[in-house]
Amino acid sequence: MARYTGPKDRLSRRENTDLFSKGAKLTRLAVPPGLHGHKGYRKTSQYGKQLREKQKVKRLYGVLEKQFRRYIEKSLKAKGNTGDRLISLLERRLDNVVYRLGFTPNRPSARQLVSHGHVLVNGNKLNIPSYSTKKGDSISLSGKAMQIPVVKRMLEKKDVAIPEWLKRKAAVGVVVREPVGDDVAEPISTHDIVEFYSR
Repeated sequence: MARYTGPKDRLSRRENTDLFSKGAKLTRLAVPPGLHGHKGYRKTSQYGKQLREKQKVKRLYGVLEKQFRRYIEKSLKAKGNTGDRLISLLERRLDNVVYRLGFTPNRPSARQLVSHGHVLVNGNKLNIPSYSTKKGDSISLSGKAMQIPVVKRMLEKKDVAIPEWLKRKAAVGVVVREPVGDDVAEPISTHDIVEFYSR
């Protein structure tokens, strides 16, 4: 199971957006990474725009290139809107569902929670972050997970925004339907990503 383990601030600065929900902890967001900082204004080409969008979404969901390409291929083969199919595949990942249900403050901590076997799907322990949840799946936390201070704090929060395709009661969530592009809070241009891979 491969994942990015390098500096995260650098990725957020490259994409000019807070990818890992760091908030105030994120430093110098307006300054791109690199030894000499900002090198002046340069117009971005269409290819550059598509590449940045692809990289942003990959990093947002914690997916590496090989796996992301597989999601694209699945989306292109499936019926319906390719962009919506891609969003559906990414959003239904187990680590993302745990994050969207408000059990953790960000996706990397949701991934860790899943990897350590603290998440149950339909009552069965599952430690695969990329597992694709289905309509009707019930996602809950183990008793041990409920004692983790970060998870405890998140469960006590009252103002957690749960997307419409999910339902949560206490520490149990249910996938009500498949997500679509409009269900994603982050600004994502799936058109640019599909164009990038269609070249």
